[in-house]
Amino acid sequence: MIVGVVGYSGEPDKPPVKDIQNICVELGKKLAENGYTVFNGGRDGVMELVSKGACEAGGTVVGILPKGVPGNEYLSLCVKTPFDMLLRSFILVENCDVVVSIGGQVGTAIEVLASYSRGIPVILLRGTGGWTDNCVNILIDNKYFDSRRSSEVFQATNINEIMKTLEKLGGRRHG
Repeated sequence: MIVGVVGYSGEPDKPPVKDIQNICVELGKKLAENGYTVFNGGRDGVMELVSKGACEAGGTVVGILPKGVPGNEYLSLCVKTPFDMLLRSFILVENCDVVVSIGGQVGTAIEVLASYSRGIPVILLRGTGGWTDNCVNILIDNKYFDSRRSSEVFQATNINEIMKTLEKLGGRRHG
């Protein structure tokens, strides 16, 4: 299963990324240990920290990069695109079986909504701030963004809940 992870960009030692460093690295490790392939935007912040955890655990991490942006040092594979950050986000989510959202600004919101509109399940890691927590406030029946009910939006408060949801969604198969 390919798990996309979206969230804050920025330096790992500065808020808001600093506040969620440990959970990002741990999530990357758990994903790798359970045989998931990790896709992300390949840059800094949440992307780099999750990549680091997955890399340290021997996992595969694919970064979908915007034009002219180098990938972080923990990527197994850098996929360079000719697109800006917004357009490259659509390539990222199109290649995922599920997307996990951690904090994030408007780019993260776009990735979450693009996933939902394509029928890709989303897991919101609550308590991480940004658009991830804001999304919770607009859910219909606590699990959909609109009346089309394109895919379920799951909520987790910790890594164990994310892993249980991933198992429920299909286990360890690779995309």
